Amino acid sequence: MGYIIGCDLGSQSAKAALMSPEGELVGTANAPYSMQHPHSGWAEQDPAVYRHGLATSVRALLAKTGVNANDVTHIGLSSQVDGVVPIDSRMRPLGFAIIWLDRRATAQTARLAKSVNPDRIFSCTGLNLDASHTAPKIMWLADNQPEIYRQAMSLPSVGGYAVAWMTGRSIQDHANSSSSLLYDIVKRDWSDELIDAAGLDRSKLPEIGRATDTVGALTAEAADMLGLPNCSVVVGTGDDHAACLGAGGVRPGIVIDILGTAEPVGVTSSVPIFDETRLLETHAHAVNDSYLIENPGFVSGGNTLWFSQNILGVSQKEFFDLAARSVPGAHGVRFIPALTGSMAPRWNDSMRGTFAGLSMNHDSSDLARAIIEANSFAFRDIYDRLAALGLAESVRVVGGGARSELWLTVKATLCGTSISRVTTDETSAVGGALLASVAAGIFSSLEQGVDSVVELDPVTVDPDDINGEVYEEAYREYRSLFDALESIEKKEPV
Repeated sequence: MGYIIGCDLGSQSAKAALMSPEGELVGTANAPYSMQHPHSGWAEQDPAVYRHGLATSVRALLAKTGVNANDVTHIGLSSQVDGVVPIDSRMRPLGFAIIWLDRRATAQTARLAKSVNPDRIFSCTGLNLDASHTAPKIMWLADNQPEIYRQAMSLPSVGGYAVAWMTGRSIQDHANSSSSLLYDIVKRDWSDELIDAAGLDRSKLPEIGRATDTVGALTAEAADMLGLPNCSVVVGTGDDHAACLGAGGVRPGIVIDILGTAEPVGVTSSVPIFDETRLLETHAHAVNDSYLIENPGFVSGGNTLWFSQNILGVSQKEFFDLAARSVPGAHGVRFIPALTGSMAPRWNDSMRGTFAGLSMNHDSSDLARAIIEANSFAFRDIYDRLAALGLAESVRVVGGGARSELWLTVKATLCGTSISRVTTDETSAVGGALLASVAAGIFSSLEQGVDSVVELDPVTVDPDDINGEVYEEAYREYRSLFDALESIEKKEPV
């Protein structure tokens, strides 16, 4: 057996992790890249950044660890979900990637709702009818760039494009496919009913495979660019799903909180769960024949970044230091964490961020703390729903926000549960490596791989019993504020 590389194609960088033939993590590397916003609500990336990001991070990883490239046998991918990259018959991109953050396809979303009742869509896909998903974006391509749509041989996800470039075969896993609004979550295949309703061509959709399946060897071009002469490529999965693998979320009951710019929260299930409140969606998981029940990510760390950079002009560390100077409950200041719309306690694209309860005695420390508490209130909404469905037994957290003791303490207190930090680095890239390690035979299953690789901080973050009622009262006020603002947002502008 040889070495394994896992790569994560995120929104802002490519990350790579190296695993030894014994299943030990040897090192990590990353390569930043950018996105473009040519119009309001648009978010695009040149597919070239994915190729160069993969090559740069992989070559840096090999240089950093000193491992011989000839000894790397498999590479597995994690990638941002809900993007689409039109490619021709030679696997070359025909245009920019329309990524998960893009919301241009609102008209197509509304049109799909007229073709199929949203309740029927939810019962088939487990998804909310939302412009973030792939089908409306493909419909937008067909409407607005018909020549690109006509020329497209395939319309894969970001990870699917990377695999197509690396192998010459357009294939993606069930997890990526299940976030499209074109996939039957029970039958675990493309839905002809929804494809027809969207007015799309099934032949342009990628092949679907298991996340641990081996696709094939690197093409000569990809092998030369990555510097990997003897490497096979694994299908891979979405970044939420891979991060759950890297955090140990392969068995029911373990809630994984991915605390980054956005904050997906999910848990593994052996059966599809359809949440009647629509707070949670159901995706196929990277774990074969399993499901990931999740809220796919309200903006959370993005709120702290926005306030620290654009309002205070300070670093993230200074923001958290400032928030710690306030008190539990933030002296009555409340914040609605909906700078790009709301995904908890309800999905509402028209909601926007709001401060309330301000008076002359408040300062920036109260506003900073109110943001942290509001992010925690949104997590509480999701955790409570998972618990009500019998899916929550424990909580693990990964991502940059996991470094904040204050943030995790507020969450633990609101949810009445201890929280464990995952100390494994780059969990999404590690998730990709775990997929490849199963394909390579290093581990017999993802469960065995997780048990061998994932590490937890032995010291948990526990609820603050002293301030529990303060946070509970603040949460009740937050929910009342959300309800009041939502009623205003629903009114037509004068």
